[in-house]
Amino acid sequence: MKRDTILIFEDNSIDRAILVELFRSEYKILEAENGKEGLDLLKNNLPSIAIVLLDNIMPVMDGFAVLEYLKEKNILTKIPFIMITGESSAEMERKGYEYGIISYVKKPYQPEVVKQVVQNAIGWFKYKMQLELMVKKQNINMQKQNSVLRQQTKKLNHVNEILIDSLSNIVEFRNMESKQHIKRIREYSLCLGKSVMKLYPEYELTPEKLIQIGWASSLHDIGKIAIPDSIILKPAKLTKDEFELIKSHTTKGAEIIQHRVRLNDRAIFDYAYDIARHHHEKYDGNGYPDGLKGDEISIAAQIVSLVDVYDALTSKRVYKIAYESDKAYQMILNGHSGVFSPKLLKAFTEVKPRFESLLDMYRDEE
Repeated sequence: MKRDTILIFEDNSIDRAILVELFRSEYKILEAENGKEGLDLLKNNLPSIAIVLLDNIMPVMDGFAVLEYLKEKNILTKIPFIMITGESSAEMERKGYEYGIISYVKKPYQPEVVKQVVQNAIGWFKYKMQLELMVKKQNINMQKQNSVLRQQTKKLNHVNEILIDSLSNIVEFRNMESKQHIKRIREYSLCLGKSVMKLYPEYELTPEKLIQIGWASSLHDIGKIAIPDSIILKPAKLTKDEFELIKSHTTKGAEIIQHRVRLNDRAIFDYAYDIARHHHEKYDGNGYPDGLKGDEISIAAQIVSLVDVYDALTSKRVYKIAYESDKAYQMILNGHSGVFSPKLLKAFTEVKPRFESLLDMYRDEE
């Protein structure tokens, strides 16, 4: 409906007649002698009203009583209001603006000023409503676009998961490891990561990051596909040269991820590269390949490093038996497999029972 009506709240018939005469050629006019009468007219004609001229002093309900009522009904944001007043008080003006009126018109009227104030208010309010409508439409479009992006992201994540699962299965088969190994590494990483996130907010871990780290952890040993079978499967102690070649699976894994693996999720790619290269670094700097020390090692690589040691200790290998969970736990705390961060060990202690449950859940088949 076209907004072509001006509603005038004014108890003085002469003042009201002046206002009517100013606008009758351009607008339809509704007149009210008091606040209650004006509210009835406003209620019955709201869609067509372009602006309301509201006298401050009126019988039955004064201007501020009208504003208070309309504020509760949330109408003051739907059409512009101009207050008519014969007094000039900063406190009164402040109070009116707090209610949301657009401007004031002072008595006695200056016709050209009144007309300009009213036209400006109508024009400004129309622009404001158009702008709000445009923003609302843009928000709706953005929500639709975000929904499409979420669906696309979900599909890409599914593709990433299939790719990572396929690659990790190749690594398991190549290394003669069970299908449960990668599942355990992933679940241990999520479990320990949640403990770190809870205890140490300074690492800025989030549930989303933990999921990404969990998937990336599946590729931690991908570099082993470049190591000869004779070394990977050797039951006896490795020579110095053989051990150096085994150690190279970290750098080879990082190279494979960088140049051969096409992951659509940049965060998972970055975690996968970092974890593959640095999951054998140690907190005291005695790890490899880069000799990183302390928190030079990312928290993601630290997490996967510890869970990889735990899984190696509690799993049967061609060169060793499987240790019981309690034994593996004590060996890690005592630095049997290298030094870990005190914070990481504290987080590990907190989830010891959960690790034991996961070990039972994903235990290798005999």
